Amino acid sequence: MGLEQGLFQRTALLLGDEAMRRMAVVRVIIFGMGGVGSWCAESLVRSGIRRLTIVDSDRICVTNINRQLMATTQTVGEVKVEALKRRLLEINPKAEIAALQMIYSKETNDFFQLENYDYIIDAIDSLENKAHLILAATRMDAVFFSSMGAALKMDPLKIRVAEFWKVQGCPLGAALRRKLRKTERPARKFLCVFSEETLENKGRNASCGTEKCLCPKAQTGPGDPGLVSHEWCSRKAQINGTLAHTTAIFGFTLAGLVVQDICK
Repeated sequence: MGLEQGLFQRTALLLGDEAMRRMAVVRVIIFGMGGVGSWCAESLVRSGIRRLTIVDSDRICVTNINRQLMATTQTVGEVKVEALKRRLLEINPKAEIAALQMIYSKETNDFFQLENYDYIIDAIDSLENKAHLILAATRMDAVFFSSMGAALKMDPLKIRVAEFWKVQGCPLGAALRRKLRKTERPARKFLCVFSEETLENKGRNASCGTEKCLCPKAQTGPGDPGLVSHEWCSRKAQINGTLAHTTAIFGFTLAGLVVQDICK
């Protein structure tokens, strides 16, 4: 038995050979390699996805360690997508992982050539960029899944999947719906992972502070407006508490939706 065949033996037993063949050829792109996107990428590669593009402009901060797959005390300061790519290739050396240190935005949308993907996954935090990706992705033939807010959540039993317009109890989902009603509605329906739970920060410090933060400061990339590495801690209006099990369940659920769709 070859290495790759052995890697996915248990998956193939459950899903069958045809699903595994499709898993190996579909093209998937994930936007946002934080607490949700990083676990989604891990699950997809472990399930047999080989052609994966991961997108994030950020570097690993010490405050990422509590929830992001590739964040450890040894990787602080590294480019997120590069650290995650290294991890994913350790799982399957034959995987084709494209790591793009970029921001998705209205200005960079064309660079990603979304029409070339079978699955588009949104794990973006920024409201403006998330709304634009939703509009762009729903105009494509690709299957599109989106993560709503995973911060300020703790109860795993309250994590749900619903069509975008039916998401309930999620402040980010509500903000997106308000924004899209005023501008342009998505071209078609799509599923979202969300939680109806809303907690409050209990800690005294909702920010790591610019003086004590270990994040590398903003670094402009070569020429393209999307090629930028950002230090976000000093720029966010508010930083909310998060937990690894919650963000991971969000990410695993997104990966599960992809696998389930392939098996259909």
